[in-house]
Amino acid sequence: MPEPTGEGGSPLHVLATAGHVDHGKSSLILRLTGIDPDRLAEEKRRGLTIDLGFAWCTLPSGREIGFVDVPGHERFVRTMLAGVGPVRLVLFVVAADEGWRPQSEEHLAIVDVLGADGAVVALTKRDLVDGETLASTEVAVRERLRGTALEVAPIVPCSATTGEGLGELLGALDAMVAAAPAPATADRPRHFVDRVFSIKGAGTVVTGTLTGGPIAVGEEVELYPTGRRARIRSLQTHRRSIEVARPISRVAANLAGAERGDLARGDVLAPPGLWRATTMIEAKVRPVRGLPHPLTARGAYKLYAGSAESDARVRLYGADTAGPTGTFARIALSRPLVLDVHDRFVLREAGRRETVAGGVVLDVDPPSRSRGAVDRLTARERAGPQELPALVVLERGAERIAEVRVLTGRDPEASGRLIRAGEWWVSPALHETIAAAVRERLASHHIEHPLAPGMEDAALRTEIARAIRRGGARDAPDLVEALLDELIDRGELAREGATVRLATHRVELDPYAEEIERLIAAVTAGEPAPPSATELIASGFRRDVIDAAVRAGLLVRIAAEILVTPSFVERGAEVVRASGPAGITVSAFREALGTSRKYAVPLLEHMDERGLTRRVGDVRVARPSERYPSPSAWPRRA
Repeated sequence: MPEPTGEGGSPLHVLATAGHVDHGKSSLILRLTGIDPDRLAEEKRRGLTIDLGFAWCTLPSGREIGFVDVPGHERFVRTMLAGVGPVRLVLFVVAADEGWRPQSEEHLAIVDVLGADGAVVALTKRDLVDGETLASTEVAVRERLRGTALEVAPIVPCSATTGEGLGELLGALDAMVAAAPAPATADRPRHFVDRVFSIKGAGTVVTGTLTGGPIAVGEEVELYPTGRRARIRSLQTHRRSIEVARPISRVAANLAGAERGDLARGDVLAPPGLWRATTMIEAKVRPVRGLPHPLTARGAYKLYAGSAESDARVRLYGADTAGPTGTFARIALSRPLVLDVHDRFVLREAGRRETVAGGVVLDVDPPSRSRGAVDRLTARERAGPQELPALVVLERGAERIAEVRVLTGRDPEASGRLIRAGEWWVSPALHETIAAAVRERLASHHIEHPLAPGMEDAALRTEIARAIRRGGARDAPDLVEALLDELIDRGELAREGATVRLATHRVELDPYAEEIERLIAAVTAGEPAPPSATELIASGFRRDVIDAAVRAGLLVRIAAEILVTPSFVERGAEVVRASGPAGITVSAFREALGTSRKYAVPLLEHMDERGLTRRVGDVRVARPSERYPSPSAWPRRA
């Protein structure tokens, strides 16, 4: 894999060049590194960079840096953007003999809106001008940089031809790298693909800038946005084979299980499941300085982010034109891109073929409705990466843990702002809305049905789903179940079979003691052929009183319609025990109790289920030392 990339052993920095065509970017890189970044025959024939080039060198401090050399011609701005997009350090080149030119301005606008973390300006071809011209050009360049991300960048006059000033340039690059923010190394890896090719005997190779976190030989990776899977066969950086590539670096990855046609510039290589491509984002959009016309939603735009390009439709929020400090917007993309919150991008207008704006991604999965978008996006703009997961949940009310990880790359910090319910994070506001609705509904149910143990959990789930929707969140069956379980686990609710009650609720039998006494007397009087439940209700007994007596153990339901007393069950058990080891048939059991088969069979089956007896062929045999439990003295709490 001959493609030069970046250091993989430890975190380092990659620099992108920028500047007008023929201002000496490639010549300067060649002189600094000894590597010609113009690899294409046409580039050498024309003396013009038309695709991305790569080189590297060791600075005086011993730090190794990689360069992405980009074309300067206006026709290749899209290629320039693919190279500079993932990179935050810039070597900006201006020729001393020509001074500031149109592509100098456009490249500066691009670097400015992308938010460079550091820059050095090389004032090249100093050997072609006298001292006075050099000084005036330097003053003019400094004035052009005023008010941009490169405002305080050092300007170093130099010559790739004579070598004059190259030592000072390397020193300035060293100081820039030393002062630059340390690259993130523990986030989600994202390998921005900017070149795909095949090598005979090796297969498919992709190169690009790796950010976020490491990738290693042997790992399975996903090819975003297609979702195809591959395995990293080998890795190279600076033409050296490595086992682990670390950000930020230029990396070449040889892939097993991927064809050259499976990938294209703008795709992303990363571990499976960590990212999700999007075709709709919300962002803060800011016009480039000096834009000669208003930035509106009208126009054919192209969005550039990372190494990717996509057609884009822009809708501004709350304004017809974007203001100089930026305006929130919704952007629809023609192709799915792998973006993250706080990613920077560039907008170009295709018709005018000019860079018109830059922006910062604020939401990669925006809601379908834009109501309240300005307040929501303002909060996102102010939030740091650590705050974002909680903010996503607070916006949505509830979200799956796995979804929060895909959207933000991390879990919420343990700040107590959120509530965990199963595989969901829930906002305190939504949780309280649901808990209050459940408490109110159960309290009403307990008043309306004082003898019922609780509310059917299916009906309570419906109530929870309604409360979720009232709270502005989307309900899902597993969220409903998770919230119900969470309320039970925290002790607010209690589950009894298929019913749920307030933890403080108890069925009080005392007010119904007289009716229960009459009920038990009616059943006892009818044994061994007691009246059915339907007959008892027809004679004036309430169904909820009957059910309460059963739950209290004062009556035993041996079939849907058959109720008996516990003492009658014990009589049946005594009959079976008296039969000895030989057991007793259904007919003999029926005769011994003086009842009919209608009651005998359900009673035997009930005793089997309770472990009083067991069936052996056609007979029942008593289990040793088993007695039917007698109910406690009542009236009592059930």
